[in-house]
Amino acid sequence: MTQTPTGPVATQIEQLLRAALAPERLAVIDDSIKHRGHAGHDPRGESHFTVEITAKAFAGKARVQRHRLVNQALADLLRDRVHALAIVARAPDEG
Repeated sequence: MTQTPTGPVATQIEQLLRAALAPERLAVIDDSIKHRGHAGHDPRGESHFTVEITAKAFAGKARVQRHRLVNQALADLLRDRVHALAIVARAPDEG
């Protein structure tokens, strides 16, 4: 299952994660509307995301190692554009 990103930042997140981790399943969810008026909210939108990703690259890795792989793939966006990223990272055999 893949959720299609709708905005340019979400699309870039999807492209970067596909290139870096070749996921079997990927959902990029824009949570920005939930954070309107909070610290870090960007009036342009696309500032808060949840990524649900299943990839073979996560097999045998601890949660923090999986998150580091995602963060490395998105480093430039996290530094310059994305304020918050929630990550759900699974190996294929974890359902």
